[in-house]
Amino acid sequence: MPQVTINGVSKEYEKGTTFEQIAKEYQSEYKYRIAAVIYNGKIRELFKTVKKDGELSFITFADDIGHKTMRRTAIMILIKAVRDVAGKDAQAKTKVEFTIGTGYYCTIRGSIDVTDEFVGKVSDRFRELIDKALPITKKVYPLDEAIEIFKKQGMTDKVSLLKYRRSSEINVYKLEDFYDYFYGYMLPNTSYIEHFKLEKFHDGMLLTLPMKIDPNLLKVSEPREKLFETMKLASDWGSRMGIDNVGDLNDQICAGRINEMILVQEALQERRIGEIAKKIHDRKDIKFVMIAGPSSSGKTSFANRLSIQLRTYGMVPHPISLDNYFVNREFTPKHLDGSYDFECLGAMDIKQFNDDMVRLLNGERVEMPEFNFVTGKREMNGNFMQLGESDVLVIEGIHGLNEEMSYALPASSKFKIYISALTTLSIDSHNRIPTTDGRLLRRIVRDARTRGASAKATISMWPSVRAGEEANIFPFQEEADEMFNSAQIYELAVIKQYAEPLLFSIGKNEPEYYEAKRLLKFLDYFVSVDNSFLPKNSICREFVGGSCFKV
Repeated sequence: MPQVTINGVSKEYEKGTTFEQIAKEYQSEYKYRIAAVIYNGKIRELFKTVKKDGELSFITFADDIGHKTMRRTAIMILIKAVRDVAGKDAQAKTKVEFTIGTGYYCTIRGSIDVTDEFVGKVSDRFRELIDKALPITKKVYPLDEAIEIFKKQGMTDKVSLLKYRRSSEINVYKLEDFYDYFYGYMLPNTSYIEHFKLEKFHDGMLLTLPMKIDPNLLKVSEPREKLFETMKLASDWGSRMGIDNVGDLNDQICAGRINEMILVQEALQERRIGEIAKKIHDRKDIKFVMIAGPSSSGKTSFANRLSIQLRTYGMVPHPISLDNYFVNREFTPKHLDGSYDFECLGAMDIKQFNDDMVRLLNGERVEMPEFNFVTGKREMNGNFMQLGESDVLVIEGIHGLNEEMSYALPASSKFKIYISALTTLSIDSHNRIPTTDGRLLRRIVRDARTRGASAKATISMWPSVRAGEEANIFPFQEEADEMFNSAQIYELAVIKQYAEPLLFSIGKNEPEYYEAKRLLKFLDYFVSVDNSFLPKNSICREFVGGSCFKV
């Protein structure tokens, strides 16, 4: 019998024992539900079986892989519940659009009126499917057979996507009479989804699931209407362009329409930046444009392009980075592990910033600081500034939306802008592209180009970056006067050629390998696009290089 080693202790199991059976023996030792295992260095779903000797460790809902597995399985159950309630004749097609707070916003296409009553019935059916502990099985199909299965179920988006798949086989998951393809791992049965809330939201539904920080707790976030409208605008624009998913994007690229697509997308962003500039100009008392957003949102390129648009209205913009108001390194707060916490508000000299800004607002001449990241100290290098009647400060930094950062400045003098790469493109209707994946790939490519950082280093620090965003940026996004979506519908097809070699450099024995492998599999869906099509002022250039701005 195969020997399985867990936490240094070996035990014999009969060949064919499922990893789920082994997980049940050890579940009491873990606070959160076990979602999958790592066996001999490979991630295995719980319905897989022991075939040979090996070393095993567990993945729970509190781990990134396990949490994604939980959410992915919940989506499959939701789609099945909608089909069951709507009936086969309704041709109801559920589309997972994007996340809003802790929930997934989903729409239903077809002859279904999404009412409170309908959503209530779907929620009841969702619970029934969970209570039945129905098995979720996986089978490898030849690509042609899988395509026929999806055709019969009306999944034209999957058929379009699979045209570009290089492999001759594909994994298909089955829940009762429902077949689907999912990008990633799945749980062995429906009973693993214990906590959820489904409610009507605008024209669709909002499925709320537990967060990774505490998978046993269901926390419903506050409504984020500005974020929703920004995401919906991008989604609707993609639909008008005929690009709802990666298959549609690949079709456009292969048809030779990529140049037109890029030009239209760039024109749309430029028009949006112009609209924001006009609003700033029309509010005559604005002196401080505060720009904030999470990592790799394209804040620098956006600030430059906004400054150009402000100049067309006769305004004179001056860029200022909040990074120049870091406290000296020795006064920087630290994490529990002893590392510096550069992203907390305590890392900023708030008083000095407010003193300088108030003096500028009063017409005084002020010497502006510059932070030396090598020495870890602020320096005064003779950079003086005095605001004239048409001058405006364009201030960029993660705390720009937080009132504590600019407490001394009159609200009427500030215009706040939240910027993020809010990806609405989906792999297909049931497999969305997380906005964090787009930003992580942007950062991997940029860090390698500008800082010589490896993909391994960028991936390893990403959880810390994300924690800082959750604490210091996202809570304030709804306070912005305007939101700007810097995601470009074509950008992952461009970034692919730069990201893949960096990701392939991560070895199998390194902890970042699993994330690298996931991202590589994700990028494999895209047909590559050469960056020569990109304008020099494109936000995408901030990451792949060749920008006309100093980024």
